[in-house]
Amino acid sequence: MRRLLTVLAITAGIATLGLAALGAQSRATATNVPVIPHESVPNFFKLPPGVYTGENMGIATNSRGHIFIFHRSGETRLYEYDEKGTFVKEIGRGNYGFSFAHSVRVDAQDNIWAVDEGTNMVIKFNPEGTKILMTIGRRPDPIQQLTNMPGGGAGTYLNKPYEFARPTDVAFDAQGNVFVADGYDDARVAKYDKNGRFVKSAGTRGNAQGQLNLPHTISADAAGNIYIGDRSNARVQVWDNDLNFKASYNNVGSPWAVCVSGGPHQYLYVSNSWPDSAPAGSVDTTGEIYKMELDGKIVGKFGRAGKALGEFATTHQMDCRNPDIIYTAEINNWRSQKILLKPQAMKPAGQ
Repeated sequence: MRRLLTVLAITAGIATLGLAALGAQSRATATNVPVIPHESVPNFFKLPPGVYTGENMGIATNSRGHIFIFHRSGETRLYEYDEKGTFVKEIGRGNYGFSFAHSVRVDAQDNIWAVDEGTNMVIKFNPEGTKILMTIGRRPDPIQQLTNMPGGGAGTYLNKPYEFARPTDVAFDAQGNVFVADGYDDARVAKYDKNGRFVKSAGTRGNAQGQLNLPHTISADAAGNIYIGDRSNARVQVWDNDLNFKASYNNVGSPWAVCVSGGPHQYLYVSNSWPDSAPAGSVDTTGEIYKMELDGKIVGKFGRAGKALGEFATTHQMDCRNPDIIYTAEINNWRSQKILLKPQAMKPAGQ
């Protein structure tokens, strides 16, 4: 009987995951969007012989132009490259907070933040990557994990200040406040002050105004507004600095990755990514990246699903510090790209 219950639990878990995957991607409804010419820099990222990356999950740059890629390659790894794409070093290997990479961000002081979905932790490194300065969240106890039935370990929805349930991303405002998208299971955004003290959180699972269904990615503008890729609701939500709903953009598909560019004029980039299960039927309706004004007006789009240079296979995170240079982290292609946009060559839709 116990074996039968276990099989049923596994089957139910697989079925649930399957339904979630099917509902995780939507065709964008925006029409007559101008195409922004772009090119991918060939062979930009250069690793030492015999060193590889696996699934590229997160990518971010610092003020010096160095690039950080958080990836899954047998184990979770965080690599640093210089501004020319040459490998510099590995950061944090073997630390207790690395298990299943999800995203990496760099704050205004060049501190490096890694979000690990597997350990439910957000880890802050110093700019050199030589010290861990702060952790938020806690890795589940191994003994506790032994009691989980297959398919267990889902969200608690208890709004615990310092515990996450598969967090996905992190963002920062000008005051140093930290916003964590807590992500796959708890469907909320949590706010902390610059010292890591819990301030508040908002969001419950659902599709109403201010509710979330897989907040997968998050970014902040200069005014402290946050932009949440509400992936399974196929919309970007804009909340103010106190986590109050402001707006929703629901015409650019399912946002796997959002990025607010550097100033003085800031743009919002949104990726309607090709799903990581890569069903053939999604290739023609996903993969593009949208450039938008912060008020939701679409400026243009570029790219499509695929494996060639300038095409994208599951863009999981983007860096857009320079609004005309986009770095992508891609799951299916086990790669990142440096994309050069040419907005001056853009033509109106239909020309």
